[in-house]
Amino acid sequence: MKILVTGGAGYIGSILVPTLLQKGHEVTALDSFMYNQTSLLDVCNNEKLTIVRGDARDENLMKKHIKSADVIFPLACLTGAPLCAKDPVGARSVNLEAVKLVLKLRSREQRVIFPNTNSGYGVGEKGVFCTEETPMRPVTLYGQLKVDAEKSVLDAGNAVVFRLATVFGVSPRMRLDLLVNDFVYRAVTDRFVVLFEAHFKRNYIHVRDVTKAFIHAIDNFEQMKNQPYNMGLSEANLSKMELCQEIKKQVPDFYFVEAAVGEDPDKRDYIVSNAKVEATGFKPDVGLQKGIAELIKGYQIVRRNQFGNV
Repeated sequence: MKILVTGGAGYIGSILVPTLLQKGHEVTALDSFMYNQTSLLDVCNNEKLTIVRGDARDENLMKKHIKSADVIFPLACLTGAPLCAKDPVGARSVNLEAVKLVLKLRSREQRVIFPNTNSGYGVGEKGVFCTEETPMRPVTLYGQLKVDAEKSVLDAGNAVVFRLATVFGVSPRMRLDLLVNDFVYRAVTDRFVVLFEAHFKRNYIHVRDVTKAFIHAIDNFEQMKNQPYNMGLSEANLSKMELCQEIKKQVPDFYFVEAAVGEDPDKRDYIVSNAKVEATGFKPDVGLQKGIAELIKGYQIVRRNQFGNV
């Protein structure tokens, strides 16, 4: 297939693009390279790769590259609540308007596979799993924009949506501002972390399993189309305290404590059911402990001043 990936040099894109190439697809990776990342250099030798330095909001540019695509992955995004709060105008134009532009320019036959975030669930009910039928109640601008973009994608049809859990793991375009990645980094380098509202729960998924899910959607598109799917590790609906306990299994001198005062500005707190996507035959490969071990190795290489979205 001919596949267009916007944000193709990002945290997820730099895993997805090489995987698509390995499977024989022709890939156009469009990215603004706003973080000066070099994450696709190792696949530039592949004749089936085209790299476009550009902006997913550029209508003329997008029209040129959408017309030949069989599948479109709109990954270009100002990702995370802090970055969106810092630049709300940019967030709206990239996270929502650029997705609407893809829908406007593509033909009905062209498939869209869209990554939403499960942060749209906001604050869940204690002990109740969020399913794809649970009302979306985002608590941040980032969550709201992604929920609005998901609605646009599903309304337009011929699409699959994944509501991604908090992603973790090593990527060529590394991010340290994701919860698991951040906590493991602190465990390895600082040996301690102070937790605010340590009981808040979230679900997690490895970045390579996100790519595996995207490939699964290509291979099972007719079965899965026009629906959203939660995408996370079913055994990893963990509080921040429980996550630290998991990390301590591999970093024994990691010290963590909950602060008696103060609060987390990120109010998300929910547990998620991934039964719907599992019923399509999808199974993640990378458990939390395996991902933590990978991060510990990765942090012998990277340092915080290099990586992050804000």
